[in-house]
Amino acid sequence: MQSRVIITCAVTGNQTTPEMTPHLPITPEQIAEACLGAAEAGAASVHIHVRDPKTGRPSMEIEYYRDVMDRIRARNRQLIINLTTGPGGRFVPDANDPKLAAPGTTLMRPEDRVAHIALLKPDIATLDLNTMNSGKQVVINTPDNVRRMAAVINNAGVKPEIELFDSGDIALCRDLVSDGTLKGPVLCSVVMGVKYGFQPSPETVLYARGLLPPGTAWTAFGTGRMAFPMVAQSYLAGGHVRVGLEDAVYLGKDVLAESNAVMVEKARGIVESLGGQIATARQAREMLSLPV
Repeated sequence: MQSRVIITCAVTGNQTTPEMTPHLPITPEQIAEACLGAAEAGAASVHIHVRDPKTGRPSMEIEYYRDVMDRIRARNRQLIINLTTGPGGRFVPDANDPKLAAPGTTLMRPEDRVAHIALLKPDIATLDLNTMNSGKQVVINTPDNVRRMAAVINNAGVKPEIELFDSGDIALCRDLVSDGTLKGPVLCSVVMGVKYGFQPSPETVLYARGLLPPGTAWTAFGTGRMAFPMVAQSYLAGGHVRVGLEDAVYLGKDVLAESNAVMVEKARGIVESLGGQIATARQAREMLSLPV
């Protein structure tokens, strides 16, 4: 098991909607406050998406990312900032001509999906390897496009966190390590609970762990009602943990989480009740070879 466990808090995401919970942070100020609150509760790292303050819908506006980062850094210099690069890979086929894009398609140049990383240089940037069904739509991350995004992340001096949604993604990850696109040891997250990807279970955690490149620092996390059970499973299998309103909105049965911080507190309690110790942000930076 890990000597210390890094808690990552994913504070808002792009799939959770304001209709699901009134506690979802929307504005840059709310997102930054959610990150700072999560840090006070024990999170060493925060995973950040941004939203349009007027509509609450997901956004890729660089100035929103800048605003969130500036607010966090003004009060906490150690907290690890992890920005998403997931948006921009969705394809919706036209019903009459599937090779044409229908409304809802977000596909864009790989370099545009990581433009905020090159400019803002967070500590970590996620890099999704999944090409998969997502509801009635498709997410597309081809190997060549992933390599182009990885090049921008690497050139910015940012550490990529590889997002893995199924076993084929891990095969691609290993290829990217082999050809030098990714420098080992890599940082990975095993995403469980997306309908057509890895499903959350102890068996899934152990299976995925066994496929990872040697020396990988990894987190396995679940969505929905499996968020907290997978905290325990990831820790017991030797991984780190992640929770937050991106992944789930309930603290317990029929009890909405009033903040990201209370989700971190519960995750911390689970790990500590099993004998684990939580990493501070500074300790996490040392563990992940990030500047302290």
